[in-house]
Amino acid sequence: MSVTSGFRPAQLDAMIAAARPERIGSVTSVAGLRIDIRGLDASIGDVVTIGDENRVQAEVVAVATGVLTAMPLEAVDGLAAGMPVRTRRSRMLVPYGRGLLGRVLDGMGRPIDGKGPLVAEGWVPVDNDVPPALDRARISAPLSLGVRALDTLATVGSGQRMGLFAGSGVGKSSLMSMIARGSDAEVSVIALVGERGREVREFLEDDLGEAGLARSIVVVSTADAPALVRVRAAFTATRIAESFRDTGSHVMLMMDSLTRVAFAQREIGLSVGEPPATRGYPPSVFGLLGRLLERAGTAERGSITGLYTVLVEGDDHNEPIADAARSILDGHVVLDRKLALAGHFPAIDVLATVSRVAARVTTAQQREDASALRRVLAARLAAQDLLDVGAYQPGTNPLVDAAVTHAAEINRFLRQDMADRTPQAEAWARLAQLVGSFGVVA
Repeated sequence: MSVTSGFRPAQLDAMIAAARPERIGSVTSVAGLRIDIRGLDASIGDVVTIGDENRVQAEVVAVATGVLTAMPLEAVDGLAAGMPVRTRRSRMLVPYGRGLLGRVLDGMGRPIDGKGPLVAEGWVPVDNDVPPALDRARISAPLSLGVRALDTLATVGSGQRMGLFAGSGVGKSSLMSMIARGSDAEVSVIALVGERGREVREFLEDDLGEAGLARSIVVVSTADAPALVRVRAAFTATRIAESFRDTGSHVMLMMDSLTRVAFAQREIGLSVGEPPATRGYPPSVFGLLGRLLERAGTAERGSITGLYTVLVEGDDHNEPIADAARSILDGHVVLDRKLALAGHFPAIDVLATVSRVAARVTTAQQREDASALRRVLAARLAAQDLLDVGAYQPGTNPLVDAAVTHAAEINRFLRQDMADRTPQAEAWARLAQLVGSFGVVA
């Protein structure tokens, strides 16, 4: 009888793997974010450990003949040439399941909230396939965000991907937290990427609150985290949202900010030798945006409604990252600094804000009401110079007359306190009442 006849095939394979000699490589150089390794076989995306004690984890990001290039997943202090490197022959895994609700995770999917171990249903690879284009369900139902200006003038559909575009300090994060508390989504997954460390606790306790956190999962990777961890935080949050979508749930995925994900990928790309292209961004940045954003949306069942903040440099809405994101997303919300400085919150420039699926998830009457308000606001904008110098003659344009006469009511409708959640049905009713007061212009 064979000595192996008492073992099942799986056990035998495990024994053979355990008896196989371990191949150990070594670090040849450490420069900035780049770690070069020789003497080891690994593939792109494999995780390796460096050192014998106080091991540092890194991920393989480039492969050449005889040389691997890895990026650290932890601080690189203490790394030196000649240190041993071992491969785990595995990809990064992230947890999933409803046991994660109310928890705060780091960019690697590990708990950082001091509430003990995660109660996860399982672990899945962070990388996942984008749903095939023809297998995606069509967007056909609106999703209430609790913000009147968005629910009526830029209606979002369940499974849509929207961007919040603004410069620094204009209220992107505040608007996102308002939506997190007020939306009708079953589950919210929130990724805070590249944020200031002091703002994380403020967001959790003040903006999100206990009730908002109870139905949310928050993934945090602050500005001091390695670039690869910041990028991974975006994909970790997306993968967790995908696991809920796979069960048929409708998930809200919020990411603050997409621009800082692009910054992190720029660090990685330049460190491994990619040529700088548009404004110093290597080509991999724009490829990453497509892979990341396309993973949200609808599938055969369930949906991920994506909301991504985009930090526009110098308030330039045509800078490369903003332009690339706008071309992929299904709509954009533009926040205006002048409105913010005037105390108008949320500082949404409704004339520059567009939802590409609004016509599919609203009724004809709702579209007419929204269009009527837009016409009045556009007429006011065109005549603003005349109004400022007192040269406008009442009666010249009925739309401008309506805008001037009902300016206070329009502002009350567009402005909204952070603690105020307006159901979508009530928002449409208020808009219809407002437009009805315009008279013939409606």
